[in-house]
Amino acid sequence: MSTQQVGVELRLLGPVRALRDGTELVLGSARRTAVLCVLALRAGEAVSRDQLVDAVWGDDPPQSAAGNVYTYVSTLRQLLEPARGRWTAGRLLSSGGGSYQLHLTPTSVDVLRFESLHAQAQRQRSTGHTDAELNATAAALRLWRGEAFAGVPGPFAEQQRSRLTALRIATAERYAELLTGRGRQQEAAQVLRELMTAHPHREEPRRTFVVAPPVAARPTDSRVSTGGSRPVGSPVAARPVELASRSTVPSAGIPAAAPAEPPVRIDAAPLLGRDRELLRLRRAVTGVAAGRGGSILLEGPAGIGKTALLRAALPHAPAGCRLGWAVGDEATRDAPSGTLRDCVESALTTGPGRRAVGAQATAADPGGEPGADQAGDRLLADWGDQVDATDPDRTDADVATRTVQLVRRATTETPLILVIDDLHWADPATLRAWETLGAQARELPLLLVAAVRSGAERAVGPATAETLTLGPLDSRSAGALVRAVASPPPEPDDLTRILDDADGHPQYLRQLATEGIDPFPGSGLVAAVTAHLSPFPDDTRQVLRAVAFLSAYEVRAPGSQPAGCTMAEVGAVTGHPADDLARMLAPVRAAGILAPGDRLRLRHRVVARTLCESTPAALRVTLCRRYAQRLAEAGTAPERVVALMLVGKALVDECSANWLAEHVERVAEAAPGIAIAVLAQAHAQHTLDPARRLTLTAWLARLLLRADRNAAAEAGWVAARTADPELAGEMRWIAAHSHERRGDFETAAQIAHAALRERRIGGHWIEQLRLLLGRIRPSLPGKPTEPQLSRSRLLGGGRPSVS
Repeated sequence: MSTQQVGVELRLLGPVRALRDGTELVLGSARRTAVLCVLALRAGEAVSRDQLVDAVWGDDPPQSAAGNVYTYVSTLRQLLEPARGRWTAGRLLSSGGGSYQLHLTPTSVDVLRFESLHAQAQRQRSTGHTDAELNATAAALRLWRGEAFAGVPGPFAEQQRSRLTALRIATAERYAELLTGRGRQQEAAQVLRELMTAHPHREEPRRTFVVAPPVAARPTDSRVSTGGSRPVGSPVAARPVELASRSTVPSAGIPAAAPAEPPVRIDAAPLLGRDRELLRLRRAVTGVAAGRGGSILLEGPAGIGKTALLRAALPHAPAGCRLGWAVGDEATRDAPSGTLRDCVESALTTGPGRRAVGAQATAADPGGEPGADQAGDRLLADWGDQVDATDPDRTDADVATRTVQLVRRATTETPLILVIDDLHWADPATLRAWETLGAQARELPLLLVAAVRSGAERAVGPATAETLTLGPLDSRSAGALVRAVASPPPEPDDLTRILDDADGHPQYLRQLATEGIDPFPGSGLVAAVTAHLSPFPDDTRQVLRAVAFLSAYEVRAPGSQPAGCTMAEVGAVTGHPADDLARMLAPVRAAGILAPGDRLRLRHRVVARTLCESTPAALRVTLCRRYAQRLAEAGTAPERVVALMLVGKALVDECSANWLAEHVERVAEAAPGIAIAVLAQAHAQHTLDPARRLTLTAWLARLLLRADRNAAAEAGWVAARTADPELAGEMRWIAAHSHERRGDFETAAQIAHAALRERRIGGHWIEQLRLLLGRIRPSLPGKPTEPQLSRSRLLGGGRPSVS
């Protein structure tokens, strides 16, 4: 097949990007991207499936690796050629004979362009054409946008990353050398400085930098172009280590390598709390080896541990059986029977009929190649002829029927175990064939095991299928998991919070144990929550964010579950009618994202907290202000409005301060903790109207005292600024009483004496302060019979004196 001239461009010298006619394509999973990278660097060559498996997984591929490659290629073909007919062969990404070939010109892949320009520069150097070499070297370096293959897993990507990084460094060093030869020392210094910053342990750029000929500093050009303050020349040579540690602004010619986004960390840990389910699966495996088949459906929310359980129960094919694995993928639903083919193909390419590579031929197989499995190969060939053959009139039902026939044939050779994870994403033909096979499995040496997400729309199981539902881990198993994963083990208080936040969810337990309890954008915890919510439409996810905001601040007993919010509150802030909300949230309830009950709350506190804290600050402020305003307009309880103000962490402005002053009494009565938090924010706002700020701070002092907290500073602040005798007396008494509660009797007496001496307070508060002085008199310094303060002065409010 000739190379196709298409508008596809692949950029691998940095975060991997694929563009078709200038539009960026969403490549999806990291391993799918890794497959594309391998094919891209070998564009125009046939790459076998085994080579792709080795390149992506290395020496320890999973059972489903071969099938996954097929799925990844099918998805990539749909991405790169969206106009290709369903039953037509790929022209840009073709397959045949168990291998795949990407038909792109070298100019469509930036790595190949870089290598071509580097080779061109080498040729120019050998002929002495340094100007042409300089141009080719500069063009090669401009292709880089960061670390090559950033974030791509697998030994192939790692090897290429290392090779290309070394080639980039050598090219940059030669570029600096060429610049220096033309008297462009400042540009050369900039290039070397960037190399030293990105690769501080590499000696070559450091030596080149140190021995670079100095240039006299000129008044108009005495500073490094990146904003540094050191003149180029001997000062640079004198302190190379310091310069290596300084950050610089990337030049246009050599962009600094962007750090790859850290992968989600899922630490290895023992399978805990799943003994019953593990035993059931292992018994089913024993049964199929003895000829007794069946169908098992493993159900549970995302991240609950379905995949971990499958791997623990089926780490390898039992003796005398074939084991096939596949993973459903939303992007492969247009490949008829593609998911089931991945599963069957992985079973037929490994198993009892395929000898180990390198084994000697036998009389029964005199001419076969090492590793040959004639029965499996015949079945795979028949699959291609009967299932994958191009036929525009075929339906999903036709494909399913032929698939069932081939699977039944496979069971006549040896017992067969087929496992499909995330079956809810499988194509319609796979689902239809799986249902048919499930109804027949008991009559065959065939065990079907499927994992599906709770609430997912599916048609996967006949009435005979046995369902195992995975729920949260019990507290004992959850604690054991956290202690097994965390390093060092968490403190008791942190462990309690982790268990409360995760509510037995294994993936959240792992993330919290390894990353800590405070999520941040880009963390594995945020990625996990995002992945769990990604199957739902955008408007549903926005409603869930509103639920998280509305539930963030609540008054509840320690250890109790949050009460959540009402459907009316969510409708008020989102503008969705109740019927629409019920429809939008139905699949979320079925998937276990929402807790059961009439009120709406996210089942796992960590999800609610992550949705709040990972929302960009500016957006969080905007949303919460809008939600608070809508709740206030709807006549919602004021404490609910104030709670949203706190979630947004927005400054209290004049509008919200006026509203707060009007409703503060109600908020203080219903939710004093929330009231204290928002009043403290108001007190800190120096731009508020002074009278309004004074009123709100007085309420803050009252509530702090009620909460048995120190209110002296706030009360003293109000007393020093108010002209109202009643308010001044109340604040003086609060300040003195706060010190009395803390046992600071001398300061309490001083505040009371000062207030009584000024005589600017109301009569009620004069009496209260005198009563306070009477209470604390026995505790003041001096002997009770010979106190330092005379009784007349103490009770009359005159100037203190020593008796």
